[in-house]
Amino acid sequence: MTNYRVAVIGGTGPQGKGLGYRFAKGGHDVVLGSRAAEKAEAVADEVRARLGEEAGTVTGAANADAVAQCDVVLLAVPYDGHDELVASLPLAGKTVISCVNPLAFDKRGAHGRVVNGGEGSAAESAQELAPEATVVGAFHNVSAVGLWAEDEFLDEDVIVVGDVVEAKQVAMELAASVTGNLGIDGGKLRLARQLEPFTAVLISINRKYKVHAGIRVTGLDAAH
Repeated sequence: MTNYRVAVIGGTGPQGKGLGYRFAKGGHDVVLGSRAAEKAEAVADEVRARLGEEAGTVTGAANADAVAQCDVVLLAVPYDGHDELVASLPLAGKTVISCVNPLAFDKRGAHGRVVNGGEGSAAESAQELAPEATVVGAFHNVSAVGLWAEDEFLDEDVIVVGDVVEAKQVAMELAASVTGNLGIDGGKLRLARQLEPFTAVLISINRKYKVHAGIRVTGLDAAH
């Protein structure tokens, strides 16, 4: 399996830090990105302190510098401000993995936000804003709490959507660092419209049952 060098944009937030930790634990090299390089470097120190000797490298940098150092870019940022940030990054020629969930919260709980009149998603927006990059959607539904825990692997599946098979394969291989299994090819990029807001369902389940629920796809053999 290929070892990747991954820029994690939003790498100082819970999701980005957790995924960066898991990728590095799986032997990949990680550059955590933040608006402030100093903050990214401090979180990189925190991640390195949890890793064993066989892990990949973890460093911190300002967002644009992190992207410039890597061929693979993970977007793990809040949806608010997403478009402006993506448009500012040098993403041409990169494989971009979006795990951004456009969610809103009210007194009834979490729910999905409508993107582009119901005919869009954060991942599709990223592709439109960075047409010379190849965007896939993945890691939408993994718990930040579970990612940062020191358990061996998360007991769930990562569903990957995208329009380019080779780019989906990158995300599917990275998923093995999180779950111990390759990610599952879930179809075209437009299906991010279903994956992104489904996270609101998991949040509701977690709140109800006091757990950190994930998704498991049945009926597939272990090798997919």
